[in-house]
Amino acid sequence: MAINVYQIVTDRIIAELEKGCIPWVKPWTGVRTGAYSRATGKPYSLLNQMLLQKPGEYVTFKQAIEAGGSVRKGEKAQIVVFWKPLEVVEKDKDGKPVKKMIPLLKYYSVFHIDQCENLKPRCASEDLKPADPIAEAEAILADYSSRSGCRIIHERQNKAFYRPSTDEIHLPLMEQFPQIAEYYSTAFHEAVHSTGHMSRLKRLTSPAWFGSEEYSKEELVAEMGAAILMNELGIETGGSFKNSAAYIQSWLRALRDDSKLVVLAAGKAEKAVKLIMNIDQPSALQQEVAC
Repeated sequence: MAINVYQIVTDRIIAELEKGCIPWVKPWTGVRTGAYSRATGKPYSLLNQMLLQKPGEYVTFKQAIEAGGSVRKGEKAQIVVFWKPLEVVEKDKDGKPVKKMIPLLKYYSVFHIDQCENLKPRCASEDLKPADPIAEAEAILADYSSRSGCRIIHERQNKAFYRPSTDEIHLPLMEQFPQIAEYYSTAFHEAVHSTGHMSRLKRLTSPAWFGSEEYSKEELVAEMGAAILMNELGIETGGSFKNSAAYIQSWLRALRDDSKLVVLAAGKAEKAVKLIMNIDQPSALQQEVAC
């Protein structure tokens, strides 16, 4: 029987939620203090950070042996997922065969370096958080607004939202937030929504009403994208609402109904963050292969 990698990933995220942990709220802090590959020295994607949880260097069984070490007997492996391009042949509207590349979700097993013997970390851990994360957050928002043309409007109000029809982010005044970190978490959430505009990443193809399937999908993208930005900057939030039972139960229901939701949302969130932070996007094929 074929292994359903989507279900494996979803089951692991659900297990964290059932323990009261929100995997995407704080899967890591800083770029090199999160989970990263020994082979490349690069941090794993958001999805893999959520799956691995523990920060530090990871190796495959083979890599540990090749490096002169070994995995301790009885240690349990964790999975890392990636997209593998698969060539298929489909028929076009005229019935002619056409070759097409589609992404296939795959996985492989890794071990934390603490699970190994005679093996020291290859990459030195670095703290890459900015000296003034609040100033950096403000600079990121201002730069994104300037580059994209998306206006950020502050008003004394009790709600925050992104309006696609006018391409505007509406936020309460900063002084209305009990903590400045909550302001930036909210601002980044709405900024991620704005990346879905048809002039950008084209996620918001039609209105998504509250409670609808499309609304839930887009909300998860925004939640994850904001979490990535806050974690990259090292800004801590109280997260009282995000740890509430009702919040957790809402995502448990959504994930149980759609095994592909968390995988696809994580990929879209990372693309949104790269657009906001003005990081070059890889080609379509690289995006499919990246893990």
